Amino acid sequence: MSDTERRFQFYGRRKGKTLRPHHAKLFAELLPEIRFDPARFAASQQPVHLEIGFGGGEHLAHQALLYPEIRFIGAEPYVNGVAKLLALIEAKKIGNIAVHAGDVRELFALLPDASLERIYLLYPDPWPKARHQRRRMVSQENLRHFRRLLKPGGLFLFASDIEHYVQWTLFETRQAGGFTWTAEGPNDWRTPFPDWIVTRYEAKAKREGRVSSYLTFRRDE
Repeated sequence: MSDTERRFQFYGRRKGKTLRPHHAKLFAELLPEIRFDPARFAASQQPVHLEIGFGGGEHLAHQALLYPEIRFIGAEPYVNGVAKLLALIEAKKIGNIAVHAGDVRELFALLPDASLERIYLLYPDPWPKARHQRRRMVSQENLRHFRRLLKPGGLFLFASDIEHYVQWTLFETRQAGGFTWTAEGPNDWRTPFPDWIVTRYEAKAKREGRVSSYLTFRRDE
């Protein structure tokens, strides 16, 4: 067992169905080429955005295509989701995404302070049962890391269709300090972020009648 595995207890699925041959080939050949490398990261002068738990990678790939001048890091522990992103990267010839196929907490010690301009946390697992809520990504410990990693004025963007998790995030972020919620009225948290793309998960939520909230927090100077 590695030091990382001893340090972090992971909850949730690591792998679903057996990967199709082409996806397995991408894991073996493409992933090593674009895996997050701290040394390569330190040498880059590009602005950096991090997406935590990118799912199938639709939003991450969309943003990377829109903003080729920005370096994106995607962290996702679910093997099948990583495979979907790798297929998008190959098909669309995307060259500005680095992938961490694992728990994002493994990255926190590898990223320099004030190195990120944005952190996206979109539709994270809500862990709805009370006894499981300590597993949520929005926690006091993780928010301290977010604040440390974001540049002054950098943004933490959170989206969810689970109202309790939205309220939880507002409360926890206020308790953590160092962030300002930018909303001035209801339209500000009911309107998707600029350059938004509707993912399959969000489309499903809409079909099932769930309403999404989009929260933007600015890291204080």
